[in-house]
Amino acid sequence: MDIKALAEKYNDYIISMRREFHQHPELSWEEEWTTDKIQNELKNMGLKTERFEGKTGVVAYLESGKGGKTIALRADIDALPIEEHTELSFKSTNGNMHACGHDCHTAMLLGAVKILTEIKNQLDGNIKFIFQAAEETCHAAEYYVEQGILEGVDAIFGMHIWGTLDAPKINFEPGGRMASCDNFKITVRGKAAHGSAPHLGEDAVVSAASIIMNLQTYVSRKNNPLNPLVISIGTIHGGNRFNIIADKVEMEGTIRTFSKELREHLEKDLRDIIQNTAKALDAEAELEYSYYPSPVINDEKLAEIAKEVSIKLYGEESLVSTDKLMGSEDFAYFMDVVPGVYGFLGCKNESIGAIYSNHSDKFMVDEDVLKRGAALYAQFAVDFLKE
Repeated sequence: MDIKALAEKYNDYIISMRREFHQHPELSWEEEWTTDKIQNELKNMGLKTERFEGKTGVVAYLESGKGGKTIALRADIDALPIEEHTELSFKSTNGNMHACGHDCHTAMLLGAVKILTEIKNQLDGNIKFIFQAAEETCHAAEYYVEQGILEGVDAIFGMHIWGTLDAPKINFEPGGRMASCDNFKITVRGKAAHGSAPHLGEDAVVSAASIIMNLQTYVSRKNNPLNPLVISIGTIHGGNRFNIIADKVEMEGTIRTFSKELREHLEKDLRDIIQNTAKALDAEAELEYSYYPSPVINDEKLAEIAKEVSIKLYGEESLVSTDKLMGSEDFAYFMDVVPGVYGFLGCKNESIGAIYSNHSDKFMVDEDVLKRGAALYAQFAVDFLKE
């Protein structure tokens, strides 16, 4: 079987699908048209599909009839609330935009379905195709896991079009690739007083400032410097007037790390710092802590298969090493249940103006790489099932 040639065969189909999805971007959990379109394509290929009551997204099954293992291939399908500012003939006009490349992921996986259904009789196991809604919420994969989507699955494969990685380079590496994402809210309560008499009040602004500095000291002095850790305060709101000691401040922030061990005690450590800092200044503070995806950590064996697949299809020169990313990806919820591998496919091409990062209102991709994505999905499935 020549999967590279089959990807070339379906190149026009893949690009046409990508453009159609790009013109009709839908936000998280609102992907009704997108889900219907994907399901119709899958049914036209003769696959059994499954929907989720009250939710978007669709799953399809390809069974070889030979038993064996099951591999899951995943693509995300949602768009972002960004107004598109490109000159593409198929640009979005509804105020939303596929600024993260999920239209490409969807088209690439549909291309892989085309390839794999054509060679169904040569497969040594089964394939589950997951077209996942609402990745941008950071929690949707968790919902699908709770619905039992990974029952009977032995491993999962996913990848992401990447705007700052040169086309058509491919990246698959073992270990930590994307960080966890936990978010928090801090409320500091003090006592109001006149700004000219701060000793009569309990200054929530000063307490908040001290908390911010102590959280950064935790990063630089309590955390092992060999372990990447980011604690960022993104919003701060407090006070009513320039000459009044503020009695309340609210702050929101995010935490990123690759260490599951560190993540286990971060909430307690932060709560101790926040409460004790406020107490030292006669104020009070409380922490609301929300857990989002864990780190994306590639299984070593699966990463090796993915690298071998890339070399088989496009040569050693196709592979490139990249730094870890402190951004997060809810694909991690799947990896918490079964071994997985997650890679990146470069789409940057200065000659066509594809130079902007994901989530930019000018984000574009070199469509020549999409057939590679489809081939990578398909070849990985074939080779994994042979193992």
